[in-house]
Formats: sequence, structure tokens, C-alpha cells
Amino acid sequence: MTEDGPDWDPIRALARQVLRQGAPLVLTDDVRGLLRRTAREVALDAADVSTEASALAVLRECSRRITEGSNRVGDALHRMYRYQENGDYDSARQEMRDVLSVEVVPLYREIAQGQLAAMADKP
Repeated sequence: MTEDGPDWDPIRALARQVLRQGAPLVLTDDVRGLLRRTAREVALDAADVSTEASALAVLRECSRRITEGSNRVGDALHRMYRYQENGDYDSARQEMRDVLSVEVVPLYREIAQGQLAAMADKP
């Protein structure tokens, strides 16, 4: 975890090697720790990393939540900024509410909540 939030570069690298390039998932103590830590950071409860199959499922789900959440928040922010430029703060706020209605990753929820808070004094 960095000052700005979780450091997901190691899990992204592992996912790229294992899920995209077909490398085997070698369950070292470090890899298990990375998977458990990342699972907590993406709100994945009860992450079982005791077997290769269960660890692979955790890796897939962590990777999915990071990627989909990032895309969801990024797209919503883009739309929100456009709405703000046009003075449509109701629609801008709705973009962040829509994110909050489906997002489970705490970092992405914090981003959406922060944007809503920043618009609290807008018309």
C-alpha cells in the first residue's frame, strides 16, 4: 500500500504472466501473501489460496475487480467532467451515484464519494 492507495502493480504483473501468458501459478508464501492482501483491498472476503485452483480463482477475481472498477470509475469521471463543463451537476452527481450503486472496491468507492462531496456546494 502506498500513500495514494494500494500498489496493484505486482498483482497486475502476476495476472499478466499467469492469466494471459499461461505461466504456471507458483504458490510461494510471497504469492499467497500478495493474493490475500489484494483480496482484502478489493473487498473479496474469505479468499482461499490454499490450493492452486483456489488461488487461481482469487487471482482472476482480484484482477477482474481491479480492471472493471478502474474502467467504471474512469468512464464515469470522464462523463461527470463533461456534465460539469455544461453546468449539469445533477447528471454529474448521478454518474458517481451509479458507480457507488455497483462498485465494491473500497478505493474506487472512495473516489466516487470524494467527487460527490466535492460537488456538494454546486447547484
